[in-house]
Amino acid sequence: MPPRRARSTRRPSRSSSSAVTVATIASVHQIARGEKLPGRVRGLILVRDQGLLALFIVLVIVFAFWGAPHFFTLATGISVLNSAAIAGIYAAGVTVGVMTGVLDLSVPGTAALAGVVTGLLLQGGAPVPLALLAGLAIGCVVGLVNGLIAIRGFDPLIVTIAMLSALGGLSLLLANDYNISGLTQLQFMGTQTYLGIPAPVYIAVLVFAALTVFLRYTRTGMRLLAVGGGREAARRVGIEVNRYRVLGFMISGFCAALGGIVTTAYITTAVPSASVGIVFSAMTAVALAGVPFVGGRGSLPRVALGAVVVSTISAGLLLAKVPTDWSSIVTGALLVGGLGLNMWTTKTTSKLLLSGGRTAAAIGRAS
Repeated sequence: MPPRRARSTRRPSRSSSSAVTVATIASVHQIARGEKLPGRVRGLILVRDQGLLALFIVLVIVFAFWGAPHFFTLATGISVLNSAAIAGIYAAGVTVGVMTGVLDLSVPGTAALAGVVTGLLLQGGAPVPLALLAGLAIGCVVGLVNGLIAIRGFDPLIVTIAMLSALGGLSLLLANDYNISGLTQLQFMGTQTYLGIPAPVYIAVLVFAALTVFLRYTRTGMRLLAVGGGREAARRVGIEVNRYRVLGFMISGFCAALGGIVTTAYITTAVPSASVGIVFSAMTAVALAGVPFVGGRGSLPRVALGAVVVSTISAGLLLAKVPTDWSSIVTGALLVGGLGLNMWTTKTTSKLLLSGGRTAAAIGRAS
């Protein structure tokens, strides 16, 4: 009697995890070719893609009654848009970083330092364009440093947390622990309205539009997504992975600096203390938009809607006279819920795609 073969104790190879990604890609290819996906898969994709819009509609209905009569007013709408625009600028940078496969937690420190540097230059009589360029350059430099350290093998989370601490301390040092107030030179991009719409909304629209075009229609943007989808696969086709990882950090840093400057312009004051709540609001918008934190894909328009949802919740709870602490609790719950829902839909969709013979052929073609 031949001996029984020993059961393999090896851990699954990375190819098994990549099959999940390939399955997800296959669904996109099938849709593009007009092929009919299984009903459950279509339902899960619908939940992932349209669930955020449904949540927004539900929130509007709930707060229309709970926060009546003040919720459905022009002032509230403009306030929500303005808050969403500022949060959205941060979220846009975080999204690009996440799509590249990196999570930048130094965003609050970058925002604080950019605001302080811009404020100090304006206080010293520097021209507005020069002060703005200096503040934005801070973000690019911070992103560059984060990236160069991370590609040396250091954990990006540890690197960016350390950078957050360093930037927060540097901001306080430069400002001598004081707020830099009276920055009325920046009103044109902060408190000023154009056609009744606040300036930050226009800035946010430009940021999202530019990044969407960049990611969808430029070779560099598509390679950035390829690196986020799988570094090893990108490396095999000749993409310089480290270069694009650094670029992801730099875009995140640029958006963080821009967000810090817009925030400074809105309150006409540069605040040197780094607000950690910034990054959590941005991450919540990203999670609600269904952007996987493993990288490779995502939708910036949905992230913009995610920022609107977060701002709507904050405004609704405020008008309903709910204690402000609850806003942070709800934001945290949404972050966990968004991440959990995204993981569940992605895994379930991938399993369903991998289980069908017809879909398996599509997976083979997609790979």
